Amino acid sequence: MSRLAEYRKLEQQLAAQMAELEAMKDDTALKTEMEFENKLRALLGEYGYSLRNVVEILDPQSGSRGAGAVAAQEKTTRKPRQVKIYKNPHSGETVETKGGNHALLKAWKTEHGSDTVESWRSQ
Repeated sequence: MSRLAEYRKLEQQLAAQMAELEAMKDDTALKTEMEFENKLRALLGEYGYSLRNVVEILDPQSGSRGAGAVAAQEKTTRKPRQVKIYKNPHSGETVETKGGNHALLKAWKTEHGSDTVESWRSQ
């Protein structure tokens, strides 16, 4: 493309953008938004606040939403599991466990049924 053609193309684009800009100047919604922004900036200046301060006041959590948000939150600890004691009335064997993943307990549940073994629980 020649320099003259490029120049004319840019000139046409500029004229189209200028027409669009003139049309937007008459838009009442734009005027209202601009008026709001001017008043807000004047108010911020009057009180010595920045937009960042206002966001922090309105949404205190916004600053901690980054990667350090998890580290900033306090870690909660789970309540320790309670020791459960099962006594097999057939064999007299006793099992102490904090969870249900005990091999002998699983064997009993397979052999006698889960509800029956739970009835053997003393604590």
